[in-house]
Amino acid sequence: MSRTDLLPDAGPVLSLRQALYRAGRDFKGGVTALAFQMVIDNDALQKKLKLDEERRWLTPDELEEVIRLTADPRLLDALVRPAGAVWYRPVPVPATHEALKAVGRLLEEAGEFVASMHDGAADKRWEQHEVLDLEQRGMDVIREVLGIMAGARKSMEDRLNG
Repeated sequence: MSRTDLLPDAGPVLSLRQALYRAGRDFKGGVTALAFQMVIDNDALQKKLKLDEERRWLTPDELEEVIRLTADPRLLDALVRPAGAVWYRPVPVPATHEALKAVGRLLEEAGEFVASMHDGAADKRWEQHEVLDLEQRGMDVIREVLGIMAGARKSMEDRLNG
């Protein structure tokens, strides 16, 4: 793949093809390192991750490997967004006073963002970029809250198990 980034400043919401491209480029060592770990020809993987490639595509097994190795949140978002689903990786966050305040701040920011979108709500004509941005912020809030819940559970279980 070229050293020129073909997807600069794409924003937080990517299509599946864009997310695969970005996950490969941003992998530690780039697509070359990813191909090595997948035990696949470097040139073949680069072609399958190209933004404008229509004839070559990852096999289901290769796609699964890219997801497993990169664990790229943008790729996970792009995979589940069409189904209206939210992914969640259980990463326990200590359920401390500070963590709860951080969620409060995140909810505040999300609320301010939603309030700033009054034009879309007023005329009932939401633009695609507004909806995608709103959905992304909602997923971020959900993940943050679920992380604190997982942290509280882990803390409880650690205390019970000694």
